[in-house]
Amino acid sequence: MTDSRPVYLRLREQIAAAIIDGRYAEGEMLPSVRAFAADQGANPLTVAKAYQQFQVDGLIRVQRGVGMFVRDGAASKLRHSERENFLREEWPAIRERMGRLGLKLADLAEEA
Repeated sequence: MTDSRPVYLRLREQIAAAIIDGRYAEGEMLPSVRAFAADQGANPLTVAKAYQQFQVDGLIRVQRGVGMFVRDGAASKLRHSERENFLREEWPAIRERMGRLGLKLADLAEEA
């Protein structure tokens, strides 16, 4: 299954996961736009768009001439919004597919 979402949204999801997981800790500087773009094989403008959304959402702060830093509380805010998005956008399709396959939550717990 291919991901048809725009690249900047996929990059945003990667960065969000890294913040939630603590790979980019609160107060820590994010990789520069160019460094992250080179690491991901992406256009720097695309990475800048992903970073800009975090800035708009108040999750990072920009220190001119220095870099971008993860704000305190960003991981908690992201975890909450990602959870809400999952329950609203992804879970209904998963629940529907589970029903088609005759799977129950207990079946999944046994597999874990």
